[in-house]
Amino acid sequence: MPLTLYNSLTRRESPFDPIEPKKVRMYCCGVTVYDYCHVGHARAYIVWDMVRRYLMWRGYDVRYVQNFTDIDDKILDRARETNSTMEAVAQCFIDEYFADMDKLNILRADEYPRATHTIDGIKRLIHELENKGYAYASSGDVYYNVRQFTDYGKLSGRKLEEMQAGASGRLETAEIEAQKKQDPSDFALWKSAKPGEPAWDSSWGKGRPGWHIECSAMVRDCLGETIDIHCGGSDLTFPHHENEIAQSEAATGKSLANYWMHNAFVTVNGKKMSKSLHNFITIRDLLKGNWSGDLESNPPAEGGHGGTAPTQEGSQNHSDNAKAVEPMAVRLFVLMAQYRSQIDFTSEAIASAKNGWQTLKEGLLFGTQHGSKLGWDIEKIDYLTEQDSTLVQQFQAAMDDDFNTPGALTVLFELAKELGKEGNVLVHQGKTETSPQLLQQKWVTLVNLAGVLGLEVQPEAETEISVGGLTDGEIEGLIQQRKDARKAKNFAEGDRIRNELKDNGVTLIDQKDGITIWHRG
Repeated sequence: MPLTLYNSLTRRESPFDPIEPKKVRMYCCGVTVYDYCHVGHARAYIVWDMVRRYLMWRGYDVRYVQNFTDIDDKILDRARETNSTMEAVAQCFIDEYFADMDKLNILRADEYPRATHTIDGIKRLIHELENKGYAYASSGDVYYNVRQFTDYGKLSGRKLEEMQAGASGRLETAEIEAQKKQDPSDFALWKSAKPGEPAWDSSWGKGRPGWHIECSAMVRDCLGETIDIHCGGSDLTFPHHENEIAQSEAATGKSLANYWMHNAFVTVNGKKMSKSLHNFITIRDLLKGNWSGDLESNPPAEGGHGGTAPTQEGSQNHSDNAKAVEPMAVRLFVLMAQYRSQIDFTSEAIASAKNGWQTLKEGLLFGTQHGSKLGWDIEKIDYLTEQDSTLVQQFQAAMDDDFNTPGALTVLFELAKELGKEGNVLVHQGKTETSPQLLQQKWVTLVNLAGVLGLEVQPEAETEISVGGLTDGEIEGLIQQRKDARKAKNFAEGDRIRNELKDNGVTLIDQKDGITIWHRG
């Protein structure tokens, strides 16, 4: 069965056929770096990381490029608010972006071009459009002549007559711009300099690029004139991606991308999660437990942000360990829905993801916790060949169907639950009737397939976050204290420690040989 994916441009699923055999050029629209990333951003970049990982697993050589928009009205506004500079604000939130995405196990892109580092390519592209009659200068600005591009609207399906005027997609002074434009639908390629704002020299005068032209130039500079996959959030379909197509294809006469992919929104009570609606939660607040079950009830904080808005040092809210969510549970929350389906952020949905991750984590830890008892030599396991081929085929069939992660997760949960049961048998009975070879095959299959989705047990998560708030080391320490108390015939203290562990979700089993073993749950 071939890999098929839904192409937003053709509005149908079709087999994936890259430009070069077994090579993929993939571009993802990145963040505008003026604030911390929220759960909506997490969904987008987890999804495209999943797509990239799966393509690599299927044998493709993937070159993945993701930009940073580091010049924008919102960045300039934040710089003014904080008495800082555009460069400092952008760098701060680029660093914070990496901190958040690294926790979510998102692979680093092969290249992260920035708009301010692509000025020459942007100006060159605008000149080409101007020379071909697709762009015109007006009082220091340069605009794209939308009506000159006959295919305008082919991605979004909108007819030009039905589109809103001034579809530039960013904060602009509409009345002034309307006087400069030849048509209300035209959008800015270059904006003349404003007092006190960063600007670059050009033949049109000092100014800075428009939003859409930045991505067209960065795609071309990093990946070439036609790429395999262009992806981003569904909110970018119009005007951003529509305008990218108009700019790039008018300049080159070639298709910008053969496949356009868009992920659906994260919603809160049916409304898109976004900073503008004040119903967002940052990734770091979710991981730390700084969030409320009713996001819409959070009043906007000073500066126009929602109640979860962070300061430079992090969230203003008090951390609640009970609400803290492991990064892999966030990743699972995203992957539990097919990428083109909306997902609603609720306390119940997060609780379900946390429970699901606990099941998967127990399965993934089976080898390290029980392998020695079964006579495994983990260092000598061949992780490429020792897999259940039937389950691998089921996983691939689901993923080949437009990256159907819910179907793929069904395979993982089946394996994890089987291993979890076998682990409990080993803990309570010291042996299992299932052959060690079969258990090893199941465990290796789970580890491999979970890794394709980026679901991996993170060492820092194991030591810092655990059921009941106790790390493995703390549990072992309490068990030793109990052993010492019982040896000193202080049985009351021993019982107290056992009860403390029980309250934290840890069960002790005293064996006949005097050794105490334990497990969570």
